[in-house]
Amino acid sequence: METKLLDKPILYNYFRSSTSVRVRIALNLKGIDYEYKALHLRKGEHQTKEYLKINPYGLLPAIEFPSRMILNQSLAILEYLDEIYPTPSIIPVNALERAKVRSMAYGIALEIHPLNNLHVLNYLKNDLALDDLGVKNWFSKWVHKAFIPFENVLQNDKESGLYCFGDTPTIVDICLFAQVVNNARFEVDMTKYPKINSIYQTCLSHDAFYKALPKNQPDAE
Repeated sequence: METKLLDKPILYNYFRSSTSVRVRIALNLKGIDYEYKALHLRKGEHQTKEYLKINPYGLLPAIEFPSRMILNQSLAILEYLDEIYPTPSIIPVNALERAKVRSMAYGIALEIHPLNNLHVLNYLKNDLALDDLGVKNWFSKWVHKAFIPFENVLQNDKESGLYCFGDTPTIVDICLFAQVVNNARFEVDMTKYPKINSIYQTCLSHDAFYKALPKNQPDAE
């Protein structure tokens, strides 16, 4: 029996998941029409038997392509999208520039998000009995630890322009934007980061980024 192909990709995501924001931005930048499938993290909809068949790790986002191939992990999805939909590119062609952009993106995605994802925040509240202020302080600590050197890099890098790397958006801006959006929920003090704030405002004025904001999603609360 032949597998029925999909008309367009299905994105399994949650409106305020920062990793979901990343993928929505990339899809918007590349003009890819997709079906928005909302799964409520707080209600555990990402842990149902049905969803675990799609992503055995029970994490968001995941994307199912028309061929029925499924990918998870936002960075892997971004890289794959850039390979099969190369225009506009979000990763440079030059090998050294490509490595540099990845390094900058990983500095946000791998140094901040794993310490501040929902699993960790729930553990802090439910198992370690931290109050809301304690959780906010934890969240802010790891943001600042990564943002202080990141701001310094942006201030001193001649290749930094309107965006983190040049004057067009890359995966670095995608990761940075999603993180700054998440920071607002936890009242992170952003006054020490003028270059990051400038890049964030540039991204915010771009339709692809604005449309990816949590408030603009059908499951927004």
